[in-house]
Amino acid sequence: MKSRLLVSAVGAPVLLYVVLWGPPAALVVSLAALAAVAAWELAHCAGVPGRSFPMFLTVAAAAFTVCLAWVEPEILGHLWTALILVLFFHAVCRGGEVSFQQVMACVAAGMLIPYSFSTLLLTWQEGIHRGYLILPFVFSFMSDTGGYFAGRAFGRHKLAPRISPHKTVEGAVGGLVGNLLGGAVFAFIMETWCGQDISYPLILALGLVCSVAAQVGDLSFSLVKREFGVKDYGRIFLEHGGVLDRFDSVIFVLPFLTAVLRLVLSFD
Repeated sequence: MKSRLLVSAVGAPVLLYVVLWGPPAALVVSLAALAAVAAWELAHCAGVPGRSFPMFLTVAAAAFTVCLAWVEPEILGHLWTALILVLFFHAVCRGGEVSFQQVMACVAAGMLIPYSFSTLLLTWQEGIHRGYLILPFVFSFMSDTGGYFAGRAFGRHKLAPRISPHKTVEGAVGGLVGNLLGGAVFAFIMETWCGQDISYPLILALGLVCSVAAQVGDLSFSLVKREFGVKDYGRIFLEHGGVLDRFDSVIFVLPFLTAVLRLVLSFD
């Protein structure tokens, strides 16, 4: 709990500033840094050596994916194609020293994770109100928080014991409730202080769906950790773990929610 409070006390103001008020460069650099660290964590978890060429290539591709999403998103496909070709070329040259598992971990780390973060930038470029950019984080963190406290207070029935023994059905329901509350508060602030015409039923429905996405993301990255016998992906957030430990739910929520926002708001 102390670790959670400390991370929140420091991280929340930084997140709010970067997403809501900071210059575009601050958001791009922050997302690129998160993507690079998360890519390293996932590849390292899958057994890719920390100082190897595949690791360097993966981390670089993750950072460049976010940067290109801001300046030249149409060439992302070329970057990812080059990443895959170079990784397999390196694996062939090493004569089997680099496993298919490691190559695929590098592909996922260098493409999927940074693309998820970069969807926030793609949404911003649509010209919508900047306040909407914080909504994916609201839904991810409120779902996590609601699930954490509900699970501790009422948790009795295991949700996925083979993947995450501490997750409970009661905690999952708490995550849904947390997102309903977070969505309602977000809608009230956007309508009252920002003058936005908010559909409460839409925001609340999105909150429920995003809570499911957040919990699937959490369990998915827990599945990876359990497969490789890792407790935490890193220590950058103290006892709370690494970037993937803290942003696992965000990685699943971001692409879904930003796609919906871009679709819905484009009709306004």
